Amino acid sequence: MEFKEYFQLAIDRHASDLHLIGGSRPSLRIDGELVPISEDIIADSFLRTSIKTILTPEQQEYFAKEKELDFSLDIFEERFRINLHLQQRRVGLAARQIKMVVPTPEEAGFSETMCNLTRLKDGLILITGPSGVGKSTTIATMIDLINNSKRSHIITIEDPIEYVFKDKYSIIEQREIGTDTPSFKGALKAILRQDPNVIMIGEMRDMETISAALTAAETGHLVLSTLHTNSAAESVARIIDSFPAQRRQQVLTQFSLTLRAVISQELLPKIGGGQVAAREVMINNQAVSNLIRENKVAQLNTVIKTSYQQGMIDMNKSIDLLYEQGYIDELTVSRYKRNLETKAIYN
Repeated sequence: MEFKEYFQLAIDRHASDLHLIGGSRPSLRIDGELVPISEDIIADSFLRTSIKTILTPEQQEYFAKEKELDFSLDIFEERFRINLHLQQRRVGLAARQIKMVVPTPEEAGFSETMCNLTRLKDGLILITGPSGVGKSTTIATMIDLINNSKRSHIITIEDPIEYVFKDKYSIIEQREIGTDTPSFKGALKAILRQDPNVIMIGEMRDMETISAALTAAETGHLVLSTLHTNSAAESVARIIDSFPAQRRQQVLTQFSLTLRAVISQELLPKIGGGQVAAREVMINNQAVSNLIRENKVAQLNTVIKTSYQQGMIDMNKSIDLLYEQGYIDELTVSRYKRNLETKAIYN
């Protein structure tokens, strides 16, 4: 099979991911399951030579030096987010397929609460979950909702750019790490001088980025970002633990005032094929704000569970609702529901 044919196969089979690793079988991830394409082994030499055909000279130089590279690729009228890496001195490629059209709120399964969050003028909204659960899609749908309804100046900082937006009611600037700006930290330092209303940060990876995001949210901007955490409570703990002990009380107060919501999600296999998002939603009401300020993170789960009438929902109830609506079966319910004592997911 020719190198680019693997991407066409991923498109044709509606795979979320393509994995090509020197010395291993090519595989696709379809509906959350890893499926081998064939029994043939991909030669490392073939993969190295083929990859150069989709890289610029600058990207080739960066990968040779850093041994890691993230970039986006448009191919066969579809878009992929690609990570290149080395393992056992062989090259590996992981490609995530990104739909060219941003889903509507209905297609993405948004609740009324999630739609209402896009009407906020300031504060921090976090979209969280493990890798591969659709965080980028959720945040893109929220950006597109704003773009369709408000005259805002939206600036995104991404590594790499995933969904490509077109101006509608809003003006949207998309800045890519390594191409348009050297780092999240550097971009966020300058961004407040660019008159934004909405700032989207692809991922909050370190203390400096988190600190800049909190400051932006505090000074009248709506900030949307992602974290690789499994629940709202874990997300709050991750933010706080990113700072040294001497700064934590200040950050607790700042975070309790600027946070607007945490949306944590999982992708579950649907009956009949495909996947559907289950989402835990925590809204920062007075009770949540007080618990964050007092660093009583463990009690947040109780508030979420008892605040359904205020637009909150815990992950287990979200999964139960998907079952009641006929999207998922009993096996999926038992596999994904969380043990609230251990915060574990049954897999």
